[in-house]
Amino acid sequence: MAVAIFTVVGILAMSGYNQLSRHGEIAAERMARVRAVQTAMLKLTQDFAQLEPRPVREPLGSNLQPALRADPRTGAVVQLTRAGWPNPAGIGRSTLQRVEYRWENDVLYRDQHGALDAVLDAEPLRLKLLDKVRAIRFEYLDVQQQWSKEWPRVGAPPGSRGRPLAVKIELELEDWGTITRIVEVSNAAVN
Repeated sequence: MAVAIFTVVGILAMSGYNQLSRHGEIAAERMARVRAVQTAMLKLTQDFAQLEPRPVREPLGSNLQPALRADPRTGAVVQLTRAGWPNPAGIGRSTLQRVEYRWENDVLYRDQHGALDAVLDAEPLRLKLLDKVRAIRFEYLDVQQQWSKEWPRVGAPPGSRGRPLAVKIELELEDWGTITRIVEVSNAAVN
């Protein structure tokens, strides 16, 4: 009789342990997702908050790409020049950096280039930011207080140094719905 009671108690204890273990795994998966979403939004926010008006040269010729380029024909969702690239080793390079965001197969990537101006055969460092992304949208607030889905504004000269006043980021996720953030661009230049 004691053996039977001990067996029943052991089975109950084991099933309780398994359930607690599974709850721990679920909580860890959810926290990993929270960290991934927070990291992606932080990168986007920092990049746009540190937007610099420096256009970049194309690899061939003297043509310039604007400092901020949101044109679906480029293959990237958005391309921008940002400040604040840390240089703790004191390497002889700029603290400005060219960054691109790409959305491919429901995954958001951040590409960062080693050189500010484009060079031939230079592959960017690609960072997978976030998966389960249904859509990503940007809107840009100009000095006339008008939102636009493309930048530079219509009629801006090639290699434009103009920056928006703010950028609206909408990230639509499979599991979280739509997250919207508006980022103020510091010291936006009038163009």
